[in-house]
This record gives sequence, C-alpha cells and structure tokens, in this order.
Amino acid sequence: MVPVGVEIKETEVSDEDFEEMKRFVRDYLAASVESEDDGGRMRWYPWHSSSYRFNHILNVVDLATEIADAEGADVDVVRVAAVFHDVAKLEAEQDVHAEAGARVAREYLQSRGNYPESFIEEVCGAVVDHSYTGDLADVPLESRCLIEADVLDKVGANGAVLMLLRMGYESRTHMDAAKMVDRVLQRAHDHTDRVVSDSAESIAHQRIKRVKWLREWLEEEVSRMDSEGVTDR
Repeated sequence: MVPVGVEIKETEVSDEDFEEMKRFVRDYLAASVESEDDGGRMRWYPWHSSSYRFNHILNVVDLATEIADAEGADVDVVRVAAVFHDVAKLEAEQDVHAEAGARVAREYLQSRGNYPESFIEEVCGAVVDHSYTGDLADVPLESRCLIEADVLDKVGANGAVLMLLRMGYESRTHMDAAKMVDRVLQRAHDHTDRVVSDSAESIAHQRIKRVKWLREWLEEEVSRMDSEGVTDR
C-alpha cells in the first residue's frame, strides 16, 4: 500500500525518450531554415542560426533542470518544456513563437509515448509562459524555472562572447570591447532583478562575476594599447 499523503508521480521521461526529443528539436530547427535563401531572415547573426538556437536550448535545459531540482518543481515538466521552448523560434514571428512551440510540443507528446494529458498541458503551458514578461510570482513554479533559465543563458561568459561577436557585424574595433561587455553587465543586472528563486539568483551572481572579470581585463589591456599608441596592422 502507498502511505497516505505520498504523491504518486504519474510521469517519468526516460533518458532515452528525452534524447529522442532533443534530436527531434535539433532536426526541426534545421528544417525551419534549410529552404530559406542565405539561411533565412537575419541568419547572418550567429545567434539566429539553427545551431546556435539548439545550443541555447541545451543550455536552458541544463539551467532549468538545476533550478527546478533546487526549487522543488516537477523536473520532468520543466526539462521537457525547456527542450521545446524555442523549437518554433526560427519559423514563427517573435511575438507568437511561444504559442507555436507549444503546438509543436503538444503534437509530439500526443503522438509519441503515453503521456498523461495533465502532463502535456503543464509542459505546453510552460512553453507558452516562457515569453511572459510580467511578475514571475504570477506564473506556475515550472514556468518560472524555465523563464529564469532562459534569461540567465543571455548573461555570463556566453552572453559576453555573443556580444563581442556582434562587434564585427557592426564594424566595431576591439577598442569598443569593454563598452560592449558593459551591455552584457547591464542586461545581467536587469535579469537578476527579475528572477525570484534563490537558486537562479545564485547562478546569476556567479555569471555576473565572470563578466566583471572579463570587463576589467579588457579595460586594462585595451586601454594600455590605446595609451601606448598601438594600432592594428
């Protein structure tokens, strides 16, 4: 007999099933742009490519799983929602990509495996919620974990490198590197103000510390080059 008050977990997503979900999402993203000229709209920015988008999704899966585990959320719901959250990012307009992604997730989960409808509803709800910009106290815990993970991937070392890559597309020189990293720091502080869980705040502060180190090194070395009159050859 199951003791009174002990919750029976109805859904468990096996590692094999989850790996299949990741393969599906990777292939879906690639197919979303393969027929578009020059890689599709705005694909000249690396972060709009299918490979970058999939890497972002994997980062969010890891972060969301860590936060969900620490906060007592349903880890299966969170990690499945995380893997599907941007599946439609490259084929749908930004303002509706969350809803489009939820439709893809629903079709996948209903056609593969034997997932309870309640589980599917929670996953799709979190996918829709991930683009929510309001108070995180107003969304379910699983949605909050996903939102926090999504914003945290935009800060830290990963966010700093992406911002530096952007310099080339904007015809900037290395002399602007510290200023560009300042943008990452500002965004990091904005996101930290938004997250509410202790685990997400801890991750945010760790990532901000890394960006501050990079900012200090850039300012010291690039400023010295500038003061000594060193130029690119």
